[in-house]
Amino acid sequence: MSKSPAKAKAKRTASLALAATAATAALTLAFVTSASATAGAGAPQGDRTTAAAPSVSGSPEGAFSRIATFYGAYIDAVYDGDGTRAKQLRAAYLSAPLQRELAKWEETNHADGVLRAQNVPLEWKVTYVDSGMGKTNATVTLTWSGNDTTRLHVQADLKTRKILSITD
Repeated sequence: MSKSPAKAKAKRTASLALAATAATAALTLAFVTSASATAGAGAPQGDRTTAAAPSVSGSPEGAFSRIATFYGAYIDAVYDGDGTRAKQLRAAYLSAPLQRELAKWEETNHADGVLRAQNVPLEWKVTYVDSGMGKTNATVTLTWSGNDTTRLHVQADLKTRKILSITD
C-alpha cells in the first residue's frame, strides 16, 4: 500500500526538521568543545573541569518544540537559498491565517515576515515564555552581524501545534 502524498510530504518535512536540529546540535557541540579547549589552554591539568556535552531535544507533541524546530529548519532553508523548502516548512508549521497575514506583511514591507528582515540571521535562539488558554508562547531571538538582535514573540496552538502569530 503506498503512502498518501500528504503523509509523504509530512514525513519529508519532519525529516528536514530533524536534520536541522541534528545539524544545530553538532555545530553547538563543535563550538562548545572548541571554546572549552581554548578556555582551558595554559591551565594546570588539575584545574580543568569537564563541560557537559550540549544536547537538543524536543517532542512532536509539544508546541514549543515545534516553534524551535520550525525556526531552525526555516533559517537553514533561507540561508541555503532553498525557497521550495522554506515554503514547505511554512505550509507545515504555520496556520493558514498566519500564512495569509505574513503574505500581506511581506508585500508591504518587502522582507521575510517570519524573520522580519531582508537577510538571514547569524544565530537564533528560542526561549519558552509560558503556556495558557490553549496557547504556548516563546521568544525567538535572532542575532545579526554586529551582534544586533531582534526579538520576536511567537505563539502556537497547544492542540494543533501550528504557529498562530509572529510579532515584533
